[in-house]
Amino acid sequence: MPHSTNKELIFGIMVGTAGISLLLLWYHKVRKPERAMKLPKFLSLDNTFNSITLQDEIHNDQGTTVIFQERQLQILEKLNELLTNMEELKEEIRFLKETVPKLEEYIQDELGGKITVHKVSPQHRARKRRLPTIQSSATSNSSEEAESEGGYITANTDTEEQSFPVPKAFNTRVEELNLDVLLQKVDHLRMSESGKSESFELLCDHKEKFRDEIEFMWRFARAYGDMYELSTNTQEKKHYANIGRTLSERAINRAPMNGHCHLWYAVLCGYVSEFEGLQNKINYGHLFKEHLDIAIKLLPEEPFLYYLKGRYCYTVSKLSWIEKKMAATLFGKIPSSTVQEALHNFLKAEELCPGYSNPNYMYLAKCYADLEENQNALKFCNLALLLPTVTKEDKEAQKEMQKIMTSLKR
Repeated sequence: MPHSTNKELIFGIMVGTAGISLLLLWYHKVRKPERAMKLPKFLSLDNTFNSITLQDEIHNDQGTTVIFQERQLQILEKLNELLTNMEELKEEIRFLKETVPKLEEYIQDELGGKITVHKVSPQHRARKRRLPTIQSSATSNSSEEAESEGGYITANTDTEEQSFPVPKAFNTRVEELNLDVLLQKVDHLRMSESGKSESFELLCDHKEKFRDEIEFMWRFARAYGDMYELSTNTQEKKHYANIGRTLSERAINRAPMNGHCHLWYAVLCGYVSEFEGLQNKINYGHLFKEHLDIAIKLLPEEPFLYYLKGRYCYTVSKLSWIEKKMAATLFGKIPSSTVQEALHNFLKAEELCPGYSNPNYMYLAKCYADLEENQNALKFCNLALLLPTVTKEDKEAQKEMQKIMTSLKR
């Protein structure tokens, strides 16, 4: 289901929910005419959140208001669960479409038929075994997966190794490196998109030797984040995100004053949230912000942190009222930020590292366009064109920049 269609479906259901709520309120008013109902004059989004609660809309009827809030939350949860299930169903249908046409040939080949055919690949069979386990939530299974793949506890190793292909380097004897040489090599390798897989394999080859070293631990978690970015398979992305998050959490427990541990825990929480229900998405968003702020205090000169903080602020500034209401219901306060705050963080990343990245320039252009400072927006679009396009994220940023430039020139 396209992303735009999902948004339209969500908007339609929310409008319908609002209509039903208004109908119930009207009916309540008819039954009790002596109670007056007053609509809010203005929906303020300040930190107190008093002016946007439904208690201001219905005087002396707090019980009914609580019920409405709970039912709205339940409806949104069910809607998000429905959309997630539909995406999983689409993936299963696509897999079946690939596999069923080959089934007859595969059976003939297994029975010693005369027709020479290609068998169903081991990866397809592995994916088929994985499908029944995907229904459980990421938060409940992530620790078990990480314990297996991370090499710390081996309870589920067999299952995980069957489900996901093991890189060739894992099965060959490799030169063992000392810790300093290893860390320098993996840092150098991940400077290019093609080197990230090799960096990951190198860390896996040394995980038994250095698994308790903090500098190794956070880099290993980071490598799982790289594999998440490189993978195009939904279930593999989920697998890498869950393991990386758990490894980075262990690193924080071992070294709570290491900023890199907090940085990659925040990033991997963001990745894991992509596969969660609405309530867990908000929860992971809260963890992302919390650990990002800690990392900034510990690593104040790291531009990547300000880029991430800018993205967080920009995303929050674009949240709808109902999304902010949901966050306030769960955490007691509304997440608040502005485009100006996002702009400040993107500019800080640029100050620390001029020409930091294509995506940073893209968001600078977006912020200035939102603030109707078109000349500055065009300036950063043009600067982005001078940067090399290396990663997938760079390519996506360049495409978005072209759209921004086109809209600004109209």
